Amino acid sequence: MRANYRMQRLFIPQPLSPGGDVEPDPQQAHYLLNVLRLQPGAQILVFNGVDGEWLAEITEAGKKRVRLALTMQVRPQPAASDLVYCFAPLKQGRLDYMVQKAVEMGAGVVQPVLTQHTQMSTVGIDRIRANVVEAAEQCGILAIPEVRDIVKLERLIWEWEAGRRLIFCDEGADTNNPAPALQAIVETKLGLLIGPEGGFSEAERQQLRALPYVTAIPLGPRILRADTAAVAAMAVIQATIGDWR
Repeated sequence: MRANYRMQRLFIPQPLSPGGDVEPDPQQAHYLLNVLRLQPGAQILVFNGVDGEWLAEITEAGKKRVRLALTMQVRPQPAASDLVYCFAPLKQGRLDYMVQKAVEMGAGVVQPVLTQHTQMSTVGIDRIRANVVEAAEQCGILAIPEVRDIVKLERLIWEWEAGRRLIFCDEGADTNNPAPALQAIVETKLGLLIGPEGGFSEAERQQLRALPYVTAIPLGPRILRADTAAVAAMAVIQATIGDWR
């Protein structure tokens, strides 16, 4: 069932059940009362990533507090996406964009990866989680993607899950068309690895290409910035072997 895009959606990490009520945090209350200017009796949609999506009505509205009564479940909780999205972190503004777009396009796990050319050696995990939630609120997503701590590329591939295909975007590929390589994949469990600005080092490329569970794909004849490559790769994977079919 598709989301209702005409109603305000709010992520509230509290249990949701028939006849229950919930209280948004102070920042959310400020947004509802002072930005949206909602009054008692107004309805919004709430979700917690576990119990589906619920229609909720404002029953109390103070200066810094809102109470919401749950009236009915409008969408059941779907299974989480199984696509593991691995990426080399970028500078903050572009990282925010990349994370949000990955969630919009079906990432189920968000995994920062440290490569030889990665610009940022540390990342703000809390900020990434905030961007994940914001994207889910805006785009009707009910299953909140898992955000993992940053790992080095060597550890990522050493601990990679058996039976899961890892697709990496190789700017040194001999062809421009990613479709044949993707269509040859037989596994249903997938991961995507996006490199940093400047791409993977030659040693990393050779290491990845030597692994039996790795598929290298190109992204066309043009050199793409890392955040653009992330969107392009997600789109071509979803369209070819993902959930857009």
